[in-house]
Amino acid sequence: MLEFLEFWHNEGTRGFVRIFWFYFIFELPRYILLDYSVLMITFIKNKTGWKDYKIAKQRFWSERPFVSIIVPGKDEGENYYQLVSSLKEQSYQNFEVIVIDDGSDDNTPIVGRNLERSGQIDLFLRNEERGGKASAANLALQYCKGDYVIHADADCSFNQDAIEQIMIPFYQDENIGAVGGNLMVRNSNESLCTILQSIEYLIYIFVGRTVASSLGILRIVSGAFGAFRKDALQRIKGWDVGPGLDGDITLKIRKLGYKVRFEPRAVAQTTVPDNFKSLARQRVRWSRSLIRFRMRKHRNLFVPSKNFSLINFFTITENIVYDLVLNVMWYIYMVDIIMNFTSTLGYVIIAGFGLYTVSKALEFVVVLLISDTRKDKLKYILYLPAMVLYTGYFIRFVRTWAYIKEYFFRSSYKDPWNPYKTSSEALKIEKNVMD
Repeated sequence: MLEFLEFWHNEGTRGFVRIFWFYFIFELPRYILLDYSVLMITFIKNKTGWKDYKIAKQRFWSERPFVSIIVPGKDEGENYYQLVSSLKEQSYQNFEVIVIDDGSDDNTPIVGRNLERSGQIDLFLRNEERGGKASAANLALQYCKGDYVIHADADCSFNQDAIEQIMIPFYQDENIGAVGGNLMVRNSNESLCTILQSIEYLIYIFVGRTVASSLGILRIVSGAFGAFRKDALQRIKGWDVGPGLDGDITLKIRKLGYKVRFEPRAVAQTTVPDNFKSLARQRVRWSRSLIRFRMRKHRNLFVPSKNFSLINFFTITENIVYDLVLNVMWYIYMVDIIMNFTSTLGYVIIAGFGLYTVSKALEFVVVLLISDTRKDKLKYILYLPAMVLYTGYFIRFVRTWAYIKEYFFRSSYKDPWNPYKTSSEALKIEKNVMD
């Protein structure tokens, strides 16, 4: 311990910053300073704009728009009852529920048709041959009667005012084309894996998307709980086939000139993987979207044209810089540390773990500051040191592997998560865009 303290005393502030330059140059400004600054401004705007919010809410309830809730999925029959029960308890009830079975192999058709006959859902549709989630969503879109469409996952349940809250932003700004809901983990107490994901969702979805939305650079509306103007969906002809539909359709809507917002008050509970192996598979699938959509399919966002938008340029650039470029830079940083501080590497690791634990605590403080249910979240404080290993190493390595596989091998087109025929069609679309 004395040698550890003596080492850092001799290094001083300048040496400490030199060793942890990656954190001080890239991570502290983005994830601490920027988040605190933006959220402070957002808090002030919300206080001063409370009257506008109330007016929008009154307009919404006065007009009572008809909403179509579509639920595409495969082998989801066991989740339908909980979903329907949650929707029955909503404060806003002027909606229809359309469930689409994408070629399930279990008893989903029986469950779905029973729910339709009993009037608990409005329409049950089925693709006899599996076409993928986008195909199922597009089938539902043909039958939607509402002016707004909410895309939801079958395993979600919703806070009582979730439908109402996700709709109000459309009445605050007529240029909003899509609104993302706030996702929280339902099965948070199942394992260490689900606990860490619960904290991750709070920091990176609840806080992270609130900040991105405030800056106007929100790049994804989650398919688990997202609302869209139906006319916007029709203009872009719905969802393109293939995996990664959430980020893809969000960018397509942004390219039409619509704004995209995140509504933290619209809360849905979702079930997450309960072991790290399943989680890794899920995150590989999610992470590939950066290469597939940001760098390939929507690369025209980087090129000045008549439809060029500076805010869309910043949206995609921020994503690539922080998730891809800095991911590569981190490995360069690690080589720097290992080569230049070999003999004192143990001291650096211990201090680094402490630094990042404090950083995670500062990020979590933001969660507590803006949350309405702080007491429920205090239990996660003890797990913040584990978050250093989870996001700093596990998620980073999974993301790196996903980037390599997608960039060099286009692995998303071979993923059984999506049917081969739709992946082949998606590959043709991508090649046409790039040509």
